Amino acid sequence: MRKYLTGEEINNLYKKYDTPLNVIRHCKAVSRTAVGIAERLDEHGFDLDIDMIKGACLVHDAARTLARHWDVVADDLAEMGYPEESVIVRNHMTGDGYHDIKDITEQDLIWLGDRLNKEDKYVGIDERFEYIFDKARKFGATEEHMADILKSKKRMQHLMDQIAEVIGCDIDSLFKEEEK
Repeated sequence: MRKYLTGEEINNLYKKYDTPLNVIRHCKAVSRTAVGIAERLDEHGFDLDIDMIKGACLVHDAARTLARHWDVVADDLAEMGYPEESVIVRNHMTGDGYHDIKDITEQDLIWLGDRLNKEDKYVGIDERFEYIFDKARKFGATEEHMADILKSKKRMQHLMDQIAEVIGCDIDSLFKEEEK
């Protein structure tokens, strides 16, 4: 039987890394978004592991104040006996390889959740990518890197459009209303 991260284990990771409150709120927002999308997809015949998504989202940035925070948390998750969550957390910074809707994975949903929220607020794809573009410019990104970011946005939008077709509404309508 598969085991899932418990609230106690999640809180212990937050304590271990002295995770700032704003980062914990971000992890919770990402979880709300990813789980919300997964639940809607499951209502339409998909079989996504909601508990895995929730746990991985809640710890994906727990060590954000540390260098290569994704590897730090992923290593701990692997040691704790959560190999799937470990892989998801390790890959959460490279969220541009989205699958087609018929092959959607828990990783895709965590990428979406992370990239549709700015800190603890659901902002949608356009505002979030504007932030990503601005940050890349500030740090001197090359034209090639900027083009890669744009490609990632297009792949993400394609998946979001496919999800909207399946669930009968766009993703923004699921979460923007919550933010008001």
